[in-house]
Amino acid sequence: MYSIIVVPPPTTEDEPTRTQYRLAPGERLVFGRSVPEGGLLIGHGGVSRRAGEITAHGTFWALSNLSAHQTYVVENPEGAGEHIKVAPGRLEAPVPFEFSRIVLPAAGDLLPLEVWAPRHDYLRAEDGTDGEPTAPAFSVDRTKRYFAVLAALCEPRLRGAPHAPLPTVEQVVERLRPGWPAASRTSVQWNIDYLAVKLRLKPGPETAEAGTRLNGKKESLVSMALRFDLVREDDLVVLAAPPRRVPR
Repeated sequence: MYSIIVVPPPTTEDEPTRTQYRLAPGERLVFGRSVPEGGLLIGHGGVSRRAGEITAHGTFWALSNLSAHQTYVVENPEGAGEHIKVAPGRLEAPVPFEFSRIVLPAAGDLLPLEVWAPRHDYLRAEDGTDGEPTAPAFSVDRTKRYFAVLAALCEPRLRGAPHAPLPTVEQVVERLRPGWPAASRTSVQWNIDYLAVKLRLKPGPETAEAGTRLNGKKESLVSMALRFDLVREDDLVVLAAPPRRVPR
């Protein structure tokens, strides 16, 4: 029973059919420029001879950074910028993502090493529990205008570009117009301000103290929304225009 699948960086020779390495729980895979038989050979002069090692476990995998000076980044391509850093010499760093991309800096190049882990298991909610239900951490109504504004702000980074610049207020207005014809710069900005209060990034107007000015308001909103999965890629459906009615 294999635990993870490792896909090496693409080359011109094997691009159509890239070799895959399958590891069962407990198995290890060394990768680098000069590795023993059975290891993952990466023929690039900017990669260490023994660059790292991947260890498969039952429900996750671990990365050891065997280089002396280079930090590795493990990205979650489905997580809108979510990533972890593995420092030089760090051993057995656990990676929680189901689909990961190890980014290897190599003399000006960034080589992607993909790792597919097992599907995660989740605890099923039990019915009939006693006591009062737990209050949600963030009260977000996906049917409200403010959520559509938040989704439009998050869209570029949810579409696979984790470092994409955020849209301007004018661009958000244009994005929302198909489903919200009355959208304007004033209404969108009001919803952004409301979100900042609702998500507790700034105090509400009823407080005695005005609080400090929130710089980078849109960046703070998007960072929190993506970090806590308040907006997922599936939620971008709220940006779709309503279907047109066909006259009879």
